[in-house]
Amino acid sequence: MKPSRTALAALLALTALAAHADATLDRIKQRGKIVVGVMLSGPPFGTIDPVTQRHVGYNVQLSEGVAKGLGVGVETVQVQPSNRVQFLQQGKVDILIANMQWTQERSEILSFVPTPFEEVGGAAIAKKGSGVRQWDDLRGKPVCVSQGSNFTKPLADQYGAQIKAFRGQPESLLALKGGNCAAAVHVSPTLRELVASNADWKDYEIVSPADIIPSPSVIWLRKGESDTQAAIDRIVQDWHRTGWLIEVEQRNGMTPTPLLHQLHDKFRKAPA
Repeated sequence: MKPSRTALAALLALTALAAHADATLDRIKQRGKIVVGVMLSGPPFGTIDPVTQRHVGYNVQLSEGVAKGLGVGVETVQVQPSNRVQFLQQGKVDILIANMQWTQERSEILSFVPTPFEEVGGAAIAKKGSGVRQWDDLRGKPVCVSQGSNFTKPLADQYGAQIKAFRGQPESLLALKGGNCAAAVHVSPTLRELVASNADWKDYEIVSPADIIPSPSVIWLRKGESDTQAAIDRIVQDWHRTGWLIEVEQRNGMTPTPLLHQLHDKFRKAPA
């Protein structure tokens, strides 16, 4: 399934809003650190190191990159699909780097950094020999997802799947192993890493080489925080300009998407 350029165009158009000052950036600098809500659902995006108990992975490294760009320290807070929006709205975190791709619905309740840092779609994992070989095979079958997943609507509307929503990816995958669903659908890099390198999942496979609704990956923040938004957008653009994002993905065993290379070329050629 080809990436949606319509989604990216709509995302960029929505950022042309009237700006007004916010106090969040000042608080971050006075505090000396930024608090980032991150997903730690598994490699490559994030895990907890069993020895040090530190948060590690792609989402954490991006959080550290934001903090470095702002000249402050960083604290990462683990969030789940079921609570990440609430954590942001309640002020428990300053921003979200939490496997939340841009959607129209999300942009109506939250603000976001206009320059995406990647583009991610969903993959389906199913047991080998299950008969599920492509997206259309999910019609009428129970499919496990995380609560609030942006994959829910296309799975139900386009493919006729029966949705079973769980607190997060671990619970969804546990339900799949328990035979409670025909497949589970989550962000593609995590599931592809799972079947490629985890022996516990040797009897499972990715259903289709094509991902569902590839969408821009953005950093989320509260409505009205235009100063914070602008400061972080400059940081993300610099990531693209220098190629840092490509390096981070490669270090985490990810394959940079065509969009990432396009943004690198765009900002590399733009005046600093």
